[in-house]
Amino acid sequence: MQPYVTPETLPTLTQIWLEKIEQFNQQAMVLNPSQSALLVIDMQPFFLDPQSPTFACGGLAILPNVKELLTTFRRLNRPVIFTRHVHHPAKLDAGIMEWWWEGMCTEGSPESEIHPELAPLPQEKVIFKHRYSAFYNTDLETVLRCLKISDLVITGVLTNLCCESTARDAYFRDYRVFFPADGSGSINEEMHLASLLNIAFGFAKVTSCEEILHQLNS
Repeated sequence: MQPYVTPETLPTLTQIWLEKIEQFNQQAMVLNPSQSALLVIDMQPFFLDPQSPTFACGGLAILPNVKELLTTFRRLNRPVIFTRHVHHPAKLDAGIMEWWWEGMCTEGSPESEIHPELAPLPQEKVIFKHRYSAFYNTDLETVLRCLKISDLVITGVLTNLCCESTARDAYFRDYRVFFPADGSGSINEEMHLASLLNIAFGFAKVTSCEEILHQLNS
């Protein structure tokens, strides 16, 4: 199956996606760099390896953009938080996900690590989660509160599962969410675009990595 997006086609497609959702993407929010954090969701080989049963081609396409955001947040000494979706080898925490999905990302396995191009620094927080939302039964909210974060930039995979679930939960907790259309990826364009539309309508400002970088550097 041909990928719906590649690093080369991503800029053009991003403009198309933003135009398609423009009618519902009306919140005129501007990122506040001094109160912002970058959240990098599940950028693991389990989702980024073409041989994996859970491969998300959109994840590989956005990798350079996520890396650039990561570099800028670090340069500005702003918090970067990673998530890893993992399950106990004995599937003690699997629940419904054990039979819903083909394969499980097992903690301690090579495919559960963060992609090496995005490797967390020793002082950066890594959230281990067992469900889609990075807020569900984790200490993410505590960390964000202690860091006095108001603006959350959400990137990673999959747009329509863990990224969208996290954006919704962030909104419920009164965070201002910035969601780059070219900073998240899925397995096909239909799912990706549908999530962008949902998110813009009710939960976040859908934007681009270029615009976020501009606002960070202003």
